[in-house]
Amino acid sequence: MTEHDGPTTVGQLPTPTRSGSRVPWALTRLAWLLCVASVGVLAARVVADLSWGVPGLVVVDGLTAVMWVTVTFFSGIVHSYSRRYLAGSRTVDRFVGRVFAFTLTVMVLVAADSFVLFVAAWVTMGLVMAELIGHVEGWPQAGAAAALARRYFLAGGAALTVAIGALRLSTGAAAISAVPAAVEAAPSALVLLVAAALLLAAMIQSALVPFHTWLLSSMTAPTPASALMHAGFVNAGGVLLVRFAPVVTVDAGVLLAVVLVGATSAILGKFLKTVRTDVKGKLGCSTVGQMGFMIVQAGLGFFGAAVAHLILHGFYKAYQFLGSGGTVHHEHPTATPDSGSLTPLGVVATGGTALAAGGTFAVLTGKGTSFDSGLLLTLLVTLTTLHAARGFVADAALPGAVRYGAVPVVAIPAIAVYAGVYNVVAGLLAGLPAVGEPAALTPIHGLVAVAFLAAYLAVETGAYKRSRRVYVALLNATQPAPETQLTATEDYNEY
Repeated sequence: MTEHDGPTTVGQLPTPTRSGSRVPWALTRLAWLLCVASVGVLAARVVADLSWGVPGLVVVDGLTAVMWVTVTFFSGIVHSYSRRYLAGSRTVDRFVGRVFAFTLTVMVLVAADSFVLFVAAWVTMGLVMAELIGHVEGWPQAGAAAALARRYFLAGGAALTVAIGALRLSTGAAAISAVPAAVEAAPSALVLLVAAALLLAAMIQSALVPFHTWLLSSMTAPTPASALMHAGFVNAGGVLLVRFAPVVTVDAGVLLAVVLVGATSAILGKFLKTVRTDVKGKLGCSTVGQMGFMIVQAGLGFFGAAVAHLILHGFYKAYQFLGSGGTVHHEHPTATPDSGSLTPLGVVATGGTALAAGGTFAVLTGKGTSFDSGLLLTLLVTLTTLHAARGFVADAALPGAVRYGAVPVVAIPAIAVYAGVYNVVAGLLAGLPAVGEPAALTPIHGLVAVAFLAAYLAVETGAYKRSRRVYVALLNATQPAPETQLTATEDYNEY
């Protein structure tokens, strides 16, 4: 039994007003003002190619401008959503205050040029997010999830500190803008150590396998915090690799390592998603896979594609989390029609759409038209389109006209939009060092391509489910830390 004695009444949530505390109202408007100002900064960058800052402290360049717009837009949405989501809660001021503090910290991070400022913003960002994860007072599982996340984030901060400290002590560099020259004069062993530490920090931040447990254990966070986490926080791993591209790209072996760790998470994230049954758990596993794709793109030398990916994924995942409550339906499982097998016409529609999408991306971006890592990037775009198109075409609940006709009509323009975003972002990053050169193809890249194809076939055919050992291993890998899980039904009524 629970401690609630009275009947539960379900009704319309009150619309937030200016009565009572004005903190949420004021911070929400301030967040949107920051978004408007960030759009102005981006416009100035695009139209007049303006960059400014304080040398050795902060720099406002193309990456800063585009990330400011992205972060403040998501923050404005989350602020607005939170005012209604937490209407009547006595902790709304604290929650919105933490969201706003997180926003400011990320804005400082993407503009920081000073090593000290960058590390301080990185660590602060993690600590604030841990507080958002454990926001609900008196909930033991929320406290445990916050403590777990905090340990991971501090470990990532320690890895970043090792990387930057090694650069500072050995080369005397004190700012990110000094890294290209410092790397050229640094011993190769030192550069490899710094690159490894940076990659480790990015893996932890972006919840790549095997560091994904903190993300799957963070479902105790209020839904707006989850949206901000999956749309913004995990993307910092990609920002880190872009900022320190001169270190990551100095050795072909480092880029291969980046590709391999990204591909591992991209593939496993896809498998993990298929064995989760809860909505937010599926979204979390999806983020693990999508962050893997982002890291792969950086490892291929396409840092512009990585940033474009994190922006578009942020929009998609914020929408998915904020709308997650609407995806739960009270119906018998058999009421949901199963996807059928593809007919010959379906095979043609699916394959044709995927090939057309890959060709569209190659034509609009110029990637995949020469013998370099752009071929693998274009292959990933084609496979992604193939998977999405296959899901629609095989859905027997949809009319035939939608399944066979509307899929290419929607998919190909969507890829064109993605290519356009990529081109714009790549143009904004053009002034940054070491971000415009694709990696040379190697046999390892060929093996990665084969692995992606094999994973696609395994998921589409369900072949991996025939092995109980594999299925159970995947299911175990999706489990949050035990201390963060509710084990009694009554607990759901309390929290």
